[in-house]
Amino acid sequence: MATTARQILRTYVVLTLLSTFASSFIWGINTLFLLDAGLSVAQAFAANAFFTVGEVLFEVPTGVVADTMGRRVSYLLGAATLFFGTLLYLAMWRVHGPFWGWAGASILLGLGFTFFSGATEAWLVDGLSATRYQGTVDAALARGKMAEGAGMLVGTILGGVVAQATNLGVPYALRAAALALTFAIALASMHDVGFTPRRGASVVAEVRGVLRASLHHGLGHRPVRWVMLGGLLGGGVPIFGFYAMQPYLLQLRGEGGSYAVAGLAAALVALAQISGAYVVPWASRRLRRRTTILLFTTGASAACLAGIGLFPRFWVVLALLAGWAIVFAMAIPIRQAYLNSLIPSAERATVLSFDNLLTSAGGAIAQPALGKIADVWSYPISYVAGAAVELAVVPFLVLARRERAPSDRIDAREVTPAPRAGPAARGAARPDRTAPARRARGAPRGPRPRG
Repeated sequence: MATTARQILRTYVVLTLLSTFASSFIWGINTLFLLDAGLSVAQAFAANAFFTVGEVLFEVPTGVVADTMGRRVSYLLGAATLFFGTLLYLAMWRVHGPFWGWAGASILLGLGFTFFSGATEAWLVDGLSATRYQGTVDAALARGKMAEGAGMLVGTILGGVVAQATNLGVPYALRAAALALTFAIALASMHDVGFTPRRGASVVAEVRGVLRASLHHGLGHRPVRWVMLGGLLGGGVPIFGFYAMQPYLLQLRGEGGSYAVAGLAAALVALAQISGAYVVPWASRRLRRRTTILLFTTGASAACLAGIGLFPRFWVVLALLAGWAIVFAMAIPIRQAYLNSLIPSAERATVLSFDNLLTSAGGAIAQPALGKIADVWSYPISYVAGAAVELAVVPFLVLARRERAPSDRIDAREVTPAPRAGPAARGAARPDRTAPARRARGAPRGPRPRG
């Protein structure tokens, strides 16, 4: 029986919900966990930066794995790697391991997410195209963001409550168990649709092809270039903003051991993400240009971050945190749709992998820098600095808007885009190269945390 677009979309939502639920047990308490293990604030964010270093190192090689072995295999490898990486984190916490050990464990988690994080998005984009989905890619991706928010809502609340009732290590053990369950469900339900893996291809040749295609269709294509460079600049801000919120809120509240407060704050972010994703179809029908939405969300994000730093009051910061999460949830599917529509189907995987590599590289620099600012001065000053970085992305979005790319305009009748490239445009790509096997990860993934 042929797979339908409805089945593709339903599987995408279910896997997104499960993977986020599994991962999010630790998201609300991760910074507190690292501090409890004996790390300083700067070291905690440096450990997070090593996560993004892992993504930079392994983004292209794991893309080759997905292209040659299939996205299902890549997803399963990611779940398994995250399972073992989580157990290593737990072991490091128990023995108060040295910083180099945390760096290695964080790199392993980065490897896991390059296999795993967002693999269902690339699977969705080409699967819907292959099954002639009648709808916009923005709305389809927004459903995933709502599922992600729901999984994060339940997982972060449980993680905070469990940590409060037991200790900071138990949520990590539960996360490992949930990742094992996710692996089993994906093994049974996820099937590649819309592309044929290129088995037996040369890894060296594949990597060279990835780099050539990324430069040609990515940085070599002006509308894509400006959005990618904006991601490079602002990539680390959302990760820092989310993780720094945990100790910052406890500091404002005056309850250093109330892990449930940190979990509830993460749950608030999850609820805001659901709301933001729900707004995407409404905004798309009224604003008509994706760069308009991206400019608005970037400016609003900077304003919220600045307010978090300038008005250090617990309830004010919570309200601004919710607003910040809403605008980020709006931006992610819009940015993904903008990029997907400009990249040929045969090269989409490689270019989006390169985009994520740039975003991760920016995060590897920004996170420890902002963490050092928080360590030396204060959390409020670090949030104001993060707002300044966000505003620096605006000129790149203005340049993208001036290009008047076809994907900038939102057509309510559009289906999942799959522009085709001629032989000259494909460059190093082989004639039989099919739809991408990598993840449409695109932007900083909202305030969704790493690790």
